[in-house]
Parts: sequence; structure tokens; C-alpha cells
Amino acid sequence: MANEIRLAFAHPSERAIATEGEAPRDRISLREHVREVEIGAFQAERGHTQRIRFDIVVEVTPAGGPLDDDVDRILSYDRVTEAIGIELAAERVNLLETLAERIAERILLEPQAMRAFVRIEKLDRGPGALGVEIVRTRGDYGKHLQEVAQPRPHPRVVFLSNEAIASDELPGWIDRYASEPAPLILCVGLPDVARPQASHPLAQRRVDLLAIEQNGWLLAARDPRCKVVATRTELDWAMKNGQICVWAPSKIVLDATQGPSTQPRDSVALAAWFAGLVEACELVAIGETPPAEVTVPVRAVTLGNG
Repeated sequence: MANEIRLAFAHPSERAIATEGEAPRDRISLREHVREVEIGAFQAERGHTQRIRFDIVVEVTPAGGPLDDDVDRILSYDRVTEAIGIELAAERVNLLETLAERIAERILLEPQAMRAFVRIEKLDRGPGALGVEIVRTRGDYGKHLQEVAQPRPHPRVVFLSNEAIASDELPGWIDRYASEPAPLILCVGLPDVARPQASHPLAQRRVDLLAIEQNGWLLAARDPRCKVVATRTELDWAMKNGQICVWAPSKIVLDATQGPSTQPRDSVALAAWFAGLVEACELVAIGETPPAEVTVPVRAVTLGNG
């Protein structure tokens, strides 16, 4: 029993050895890699970074012949640290479990990687280290790894002003852009109704984002083909399956590591930021003037001119 307890808290490399099968694999490891991260499910953890420690072991298939001192024939340590950096930059997450899962999945995209041990610990949340450890194999993900490895599509983002939403031309616009090859994501702004006013700017930001989402639900009610989506996972699935999306911005905006510089009340600028985030093939602004600084091709459509 004492040995089992010791092993439970041992470095993942020892756990990998203890659980190896009949055909042991080579291993590479990353120890005590510390990053400053904004993470956590509690409101008090928002807006602040804390130290997070990563310990990772990756079991890899043997090279199957002389390495010839060729770095291209092995799984580089850089790929492990890159996996951490990419997932930390992708979006803010609440749970260590979520971060660990995403890092393991990204590591297992590497053709040499067969099994990954990922331990992540918060160093500043208590008297000791609070953490989680997961073990994942390539087989745990099945075809999902192939799907993740596929490049994301480049959607067309269409911003609709309130006048455009109320227009009789709305079904025609949706028909037109839905018929084009790129996936279609619709964005809306604040509704033309009074909304609560908060004394704190961060609180007002949340109120405005929720108001935009309410307006999105009103748009979706006008056309049953339109589905309100809030996460990148939902967006990726919808785009790959030909679904028309209405973007609900709260989660993506609040979880972004490099969020928009504009406030939600500048809704078309928010849509332009989102278009850049999803690497849209085009931003179409119907009934609104697009912002001057846009990172994707942009087109303005005047009401009444189709």
C-alpha cells in the first residue's frame, strides 16, 4: 500500500514505467515547466494569472533503425512545449482537466506519440500544489484525431444590422450566402431596446454581450436553418456539417487570450475581430459600415441594393 501511495504522487515518468505493457516504448519527458496562466472556474480567478506547473511524459514508437543523429526522426521536446503554448493561447479555460485533455490530444497528433501522461498543478491556490493527471493513448480518440488534424474551413462571416434582420430581404440574403461554398456564420449587434446599465465597465461588457446573444436568438427564430452557437467546438462541427450558425459571442470573447480591443456596443467591429479569429474568407456587413481596420477581405451591402 505504501508503494502504491508513493507511486500515485511520483513523477509521471515513474507511472509510465509502472504501467508499461509487454512491449515497452521509448519515452521523452518534460519536468517542472512553469507558466503564468489565467485559468479557473471562480470569478476571483478571472483577470489574474497564477503559476501552473506541467510535467509530461510521452511514450513514442521506436525509430526502427539507426537515428543517424537526425532530429527529424524523433519527436522533438519542442513539440511538447509547443502543444502547451498553443493550447494556452487558444482560449481561457476553467478546468485543469480541460487543459490537460487538450494538451494530450495535441501531443497525440504527432505520428510518433502513442501514450501521453499529462500532470498539471496550480501552485498558488493553496498551501500545496493542486492538480490533475491524465493518461491518454492514441486509441482513446479513434477517428477524432484524424478529424482534428484536418484544416479548419474558412467561413464567410455576415454581419446583419437590426434593420437588415427586420428586412423582407433577409431570407434572400441567407439563401444567397448559404449557397456559396464557404460555411456561413451570421453575426448581429445590440438590439434596439433599452438594456440594463452597470456602473462597472466589465459588468456592462457582460450585459452587452448577453444582449447581443438575445438578438441572435431573435434572428434564429426567423429562420429555422439558423442555429445559435457559442463555442469553437460547436462552430467547427457546424461548419463541417453545413449548418448555418448565429454567433453567440460571450464565451469566445470572455475566454479569448487576445480579446477584442473594442467594446460590444461597437458590434460590427466585434464581428470583424471574430472574422479574423476564425480566419474568415470574407466579412460581409449588411446595413452597416465595416470598420477601417479589418484583417480579412470585407464587403459592404447597402439595404435595398441586395
